[in-house]
Amino acid sequence: MCGICGKLNFEREKPVSGGLLKRMADTIAHRGPDDEGYYLSGPVGLGFRRLSIIDLATGHQPLSNEDGTVWIVFNGEIYNFEELRDDLLARGHIFRTRTDTEVIVHLYEEFGPACVDRLRGMFGFAIWDERQQTLMLARDRVGIKPVYYSIGADSVVFGSEIKAILADPEIGARVRPEVVDRFLTFYFVPGEDTLFENIFKLRPGSYMIVREGNAEIHQYWDLAFNPTPRSIADAENELLELLDESVRLHMISDVPVGILLSGGVDSTAMVSFASSRTDRTLGSFTLGFESAEVPDERPYARIAAQRYGTDHHEMSISAGDFKDFLPQYAWYMEEPVCEAPAIALYYITKLARESVKVLISGEGGDEAFAGYQTYRGVLWAERLKSALGPLKGSVSFAAGAANRLLKNQRIAKYAPLFARSFEGYYYSRSSGPDSFFNQNHNTLYSSDFANLSDEGFATRPMRDVMASSRGVGLVNRMLYVDTKTSLPDDLLLKADKMTMANSIELRVPFLDHKLLEFAASLPENLKVRGLTTKYLAKRALSSRIPEPILKRRKAGFPVPFGAWLRTDLKEFVHEVLLDRTTIERGYFNTACIERLLRANAESGLYAKEVLSLLTLELWHRAFLTSNAGVSPEPVQV
Repeated sequence: MCGICGKLNFEREKPVSGGLLKRMADTIAHRGPDDEGYYLSGPVGLGFRRLSIIDLATGHQPLSNEDGTVWIVFNGEIYNFEELRDDLLARGHIFRTRTDTEVIVHLYEEFGPACVDRLRGMFGFAIWDERQQTLMLARDRVGIKPVYYSIGADSVVFGSEIKAILADPEIGARVRPEVVDRFLTFYFVPGEDTLFENIFKLRPGSYMIVREGNAEIHQYWDLAFNPTPRSIADAENELLELLDESVRLHMISDVPVGILLSGGVDSTAMVSFASSRTDRTLGSFTLGFESAEVPDERPYARIAAQRYGTDHHEMSISAGDFKDFLPQYAWYMEEPVCEAPAIALYYITKLARESVKVLISGEGGDEAFAGYQTYRGVLWAERLKSALGPLKGSVSFAAGAANRLLKNQRIAKYAPLFARSFEGYYYSRSSGPDSFFNQNHNTLYSSDFANLSDEGFATRPMRDVMASSRGVGLVNRMLYVDTKTSLPDDLLLKADKMTMANSIELRVPFLDHKLLEFAASLPENLKVRGLTTKYLAKRALSSRIPEPILKRRKAGFPVPFGAWLRTDLKEFVHEVLLDRTTIERGYFNTACIERLLRANAESGLYAKEVLSLLTLELWHRAFLTSNAGVSPEPVQV
């Protein structure tokens, strides 16, 4: 796992500065503290920071083909590289290393940009083709690894992180105000846009070709839902074989591998397969809290650790720890994402870094096999709407109908979904109709900022994905939308940034594209059946998952941030959100923010709204200052 960066000037006589390239790479040194390397050739420069995982002795980058006409900087892991290497050797290619990086170089020589179709893994890379005077940027199928870029009239600049791009003095750190509204709509920023003007994300499953000053983006992969009838027994066997293969491939490493153990089904499944694929004792790591507000993961993680004989480590964090890292959270994340568990992830990977350099996680199992309770709730709400016919009453009527028909509060709580369309569920502010932002949308923004915000722009990425998902069934539509939006732009973003902040490589076997394509081929009733989510996965894994874990409600890495915001961190929150600097940004009506803080302090409601505003302001302080993007030191608040 590494960090990449670079620049291509469109004017061939204008060289890239070596000093600039070094400054760009230095901003992402946390991604690769073990080595650095540079390639400079006239108008092109490639920079690299290395975290040594495979082929520790000869994995230096940038790396080229035999005659030095094709150069690459690569971030990620290609899990089928040995198979690809054997095929390329048979085709006459000559290798100098045992790295997966060199496999991509020769694969590009053989197949050009179509090389991405043969890669199995997670990746973000840049290839400079000297003969064709072409730069290629590529990103893996689901967006496990990030790639950012900025294109101007004279150049293209790219990097694994935005900080590397901002190190170029020609790229200013300027906010796009309309994206602020998109963030507050979804609590993350879906789509190719970022909060920075003229800095974009290369979308998952895409590559960019830059030639003669022109850039073209091509999508090479998409998730297609084509349910194929099969027996439950056959589906179970196929799933177990794919999981075993994926974990085996993800265990390839020349350094110790550990398990990020949440005490849930997915991470326990990972440790069950991984423990049979190594002679070493696996380290496992979990974080929990003794709080009435959230379930404690540690007792369940202990059950899994004892079952599979891991060297288990536990920790907790305090409100003070949470507060102290918030400014650095904004700096490392680079995009405002309202994810309290991300801060927990930072601390647990900091602990893990003392003994391992690679962690395996169960991330992605819910998006593949329908593990979120929302999938069940929306499905039942839509079914009840069809059964009841058009509702002429209120939401309370819907709740009563749900209770009368099902006598089940787990379904009745989704009654608000009766009042809006399936599309409306995804277009609304993330917390739904009860969110403070929805209830006060007309008074939240200042008049000047309200004129800049545009609901059509804010929801466009979600609308585009929704339009592409039609006709595949309700559960599959939700899975498609989440796989294309919240997975890469929220969950995987925080997973990458928080683990790399501690120079840890995170691997996610559930997101192997062959597993995802298998899951997409399953009938919907093997994903959600009755009140059971992730039906097939739980059934297939039942012999591997201890019963207390299998039957518990999903939790993840819950953090009691709501209680902290209104107690230990109350003064800090008020200082930041009502500070003169914050108010003078001109986004919000101060009276509305004061009302939000009072409501939160009095009732405990709107914790996510408060955290989202806090995250947004700390992002501004991290990047819209004179020393923005150049130091991981805590930002003054």
